[in-house]
Amino acid sequence: MAPKSDIEIARAAQKRPIQEIGEALGIGSEHLLPYGHDKAKVSQHFIDGLADRPDGKLILVTAINPTPAGEGKTTTTVGLGDGLNAIGRKAAICIREASLGPNFGMKGGAAGGGYAQVVPMEDMNLHFTGDFHAITSAHNLLSAMIDNHVYWGNEQEIDTRRVTWRRVLDMNDRALRQVTTSLGGVANGFPRETGFDITVASEVMAILCLASDLSDLQDRLGAMIVAYRRDKTPVYARDIKADGAMTVLLRDAMQPNLVQTLENNPAFVHGGPFANIAHGCNSVIATKTALKLADYVVTEAGFGADLGAEKFMNIKCRKAGLAPDCVVLVATVRAMKMNGGVAKADLGTENVDAVKAGCANLGRHIENVTGFGVPVVVGINHFAGDTDAEVQAVKDYVAGQGAEAILCKHWADGSKGMTEMATRVAEIADGGSANFSTLYPDDMGLMEKIETVAQKIYRAGSVSADSKVRKQLAEWEEQGHGALPVCMAKTQYSFSTDPTQRGAPEGFDLPVREVRLSAGAGFVVAICGEIMTMPGLPRQPAAESIRIGPDGEVEGLF
Repeated sequence: MAPKSDIEIARAAQKRPIQEIGEALGIGSEHLLPYGHDKAKVSQHFIDGLADRPDGKLILVTAINPTPAGEGKTTTTVGLGDGLNAIGRKAAICIREASLGPNFGMKGGAAGGGYAQVVPMEDMNLHFTGDFHAITSAHNLLSAMIDNHVYWGNEQEIDTRRVTWRRVLDMNDRALRQVTTSLGGVANGFPRETGFDITVASEVMAILCLASDLSDLQDRLGAMIVAYRRDKTPVYARDIKADGAMTVLLRDAMQPNLVQTLENNPAFVHGGPFANIAHGCNSVIATKTALKLADYVVTEAGFGADLGAEKFMNIKCRKAGLAPDCVVLVATVRAMKMNGGVAKADLGTENVDAVKAGCANLGRHIENVTGFGVPVVVGINHFAGDTDAEVQAVKDYVAGQGAEAILCKHWADGSKGMTEMATRVAEIADGGSANFSTLYPDDMGLMEKIETVAQKIYRAGSVSADSKVRKQLAEWEEQGHGALPVCMAKTQYSFSTDPTQRGAPEGFDLPVREVRLSAGAGFVVAICGEIMTMPGLPRQPAAESIRIGPDGEVEGLF
């Protein structure tokens, strides 16, 4: 008998009223703003009253470089949260919201899978509580106000050739990557070239996920650079007087969303910045709120540890004053085979040698994460076709790296398949062995920060950047932005900028073709290789299989 699909499992869930989930964390119903019966926002007033409470233990779930075989990072995050609660620990989960673009494209949803899911799965993967729509609206309000400012006399003397603020849409649409606006004559303004990014790549999204409260949110929004004048001085969003109205649009979106797992444990789902163009972590406010309410908080960072975990440590933890107590590094036997050269079609055949060959990628990530001073446990996300010999090969390799690997069967068995991992993670977190430190200090030069990440995390032999890039970084340092961390934008599929180069390459050149200042979010983006800020749909997008069934239920989401 074929196993049930994720959506079938989610639909059969015995959900509790969201007020009961809140009560388990000590959130009174008067502090919940319900969106139906199974999801709610937590009020800012309640969050403000938590400041004096001690923090729980913070556990980060990250992974090897993603492969078409699938790794299951979110599934493991949810399974670990359920597992901790099952062994009697008070735990909460913090993950990102799903973007409509990947949902209807190729990646699918972001609510976990099997018997380790967050529900309501359909709502989470579609409109949810409207946060992404609010971010899209706030972003595009600023776009409209920039063009309107120019139309009505251009008091700020904006050079329309140097407007850096693009528009956004939460959908994969390659036709909008480069567009020309304001065509059609005098009444429509001054024509100029611009384009669209996907909403999760917006600086507004990054700001929402790093801001501590509404006041901080407005300050950061006002600090965004939207254009330059002819004398090259920056024009900020506050110069256009857009920051106040943008904050109003984001007022409700700023409040974290509370939902539940299949096992009725609390989960905060809030924010969703890209992990290659932005920092790839859920909101600071959700993480900090969870830490005040639970003894253990399990969160995740996007893509592999070379992107998500590095940015979690160097950007989110640095900005928010956080420090992880333990890291779970997710790997699969299937992904090890792919890194060892096995084609996706042949993954069902036992191949211990390929597993061993592919473990180099896992080893690199173990070494990188322990370099931050945080203990690491490898979670082997179990697939039905994995053999005992292949699993043992991974365990033996990890032991040789001075770490330990634990087989996790949460996809099929929920918390029962995660008991061993949950017990070990709690022991490590309680043991206080973490000695967290960031990779580089604030006062290091921006180019040196880029080179540090490239060499210590990616193992690049060199970093190439033309004089224009280096000059731009120097100018930003002179303008007072030198203390900002760097946000490396590169492919998620490899340590290098070549997505086909799996395993653990080293000694390659890392090309930095462009740098962007996200002054409001508080980091400098270094674009390495070819990175799309507006993805396209694949030949057969997931949207082709998504429909309303005869019973009125959604079909085809995964």
